[in-house]
Amino acid sequence: MAGKTEVSPWLSLIGIGEDGLDGLTPAARRLVDDAEVLVGGERHLAMVPPDGQERLAWPSPLTALLDEIEGRRGQRVCVLATGDPLWYGIGVSLLKRIPRAEMTLLPGLSAFALAAARLGWPLAEVQTLTLHGRPVALLQSTIQPGARLLILSEGAETPAAVAALLCERGYGESRMVVLEHMEGTDERRLEGTAESWRVNDVAALNTLAVDCIAGPAATLLPTTPGLPDEAFRHDGQMTKREMRAVTLASLAPVAGQLLWDVGAGCGSVAIEWMRAVPRSRAIAIERKAERRAMIAENAEALGTPMLEIVAGEAPAALAGLEAPDAVFIGGGVSSRDVIEACWAALKPGGRMVANAVTLEGEQALLAWQQREGGALSRLSVSRAEAVGPFQGWRPMMPVTHYAKTKARAAQRPADTP
Repeated sequence: MAGKTEVSPWLSLIGIGEDGLDGLTPAARRLVDDAEVLVGGERHLAMVPPDGQERLAWPSPLTALLDEIEGRRGQRVCVLATGDPLWYGIGVSLLKRIPRAEMTLLPGLSAFALAAARLGWPLAEVQTLTLHGRPVALLQSTIQPGARLLILSEGAETPAAVAALLCERGYGESRMVVLEHMEGTDERRLEGTAESWRVNDVAALNTLAVDCIAGPAATLLPTTPGLPDEAFRHDGQMTKREMRAVTLASLAPVAGQLLWDVGAGCGSVAIEWMRAVPRSRAIAIERKAERRAMIAENAEALGTPMLEIVAGEAPAALAGLEAPDAVFIGGGVSSRDVIEACWAALKPGGRMVANAVTLEGEQALLAWQQREGGALSRLSVSRAEAVGPFQGWRPMMPVTHYAKTKARAAQRPADTP
């Protein structure tokens, strides 16, 4: 294309394994040898014999070194990272700051690929995740009957923590394999079940494999919307199971998108949004401190500890929050200001869903629908309950359900040459 300027890569990102320089391709080895600045962990830098190159070791946190790397534009900088740097690695952070055209990326074999090969597990049928710098509670939503998990451990204590969580969920019979220093001279394999796990000399660098086996008392918590009400700690003010399933269907969770759960109560909608698809995010806005405590407890127990909880009442509490891809208004729907603020903040193509059980809330939704359009539904559910020695239908409060998708901005026609 006319006017396009070619950019020469100055930053190379090399995946390196336990076998060190011997495991690199000739092209990767040339980039390491030609670098003016070598960057990596102490373990990575020790693999490269001194040759007068400047060396920068990873600090904690990494932010300062990322600034340093970015400031070296114009020099030949080589970053060494374990395995595949784009799979839960430093490459993700670097690509957010440095254009791809300025980088040479040569990944090595990931720990997941090496582990799958040693176990004979088809990698496409395995769920991969990392607990490095993240809470063990993230596993809660992945623990399912028959699931196979490959986990990058935070450290030596991770396998024992995972074993304890599996036992707590009724998955004590699950098989666990710890793989240490794969491809290196110190490679070791440790095996056992979660309920019998007593290993205390695990290496800090390890990858954990879990073959989930549900016992008779195992708790089944699927990721499809509509968890039992009993799965949440609540004070009675919550979106009930049947209504929650409909609400999530209208919100239409999409991987990587952000939900605002306004008037979150116990956080059930936000938590189910995050469980439904990978990388989804949510912000729960709740004014009552006791309910915020319940939200935090539920998020931890159900595998969404990264749920952001904001104290305050809409619309004031919405100021400064990242614009959402979807909004659920469960509390405060009777206020026109709340509806308007949520709609104004919503991204084009986003979905706004609101539920009302009071006449005032219903009136507010009807007025909004008449002005802005959208779909209104009246939902009613009855549950069978004991009536003496028999059973009868006990109706729940009917819910007025509103849903509307915000129009996308019109795209400008492409410029003709």
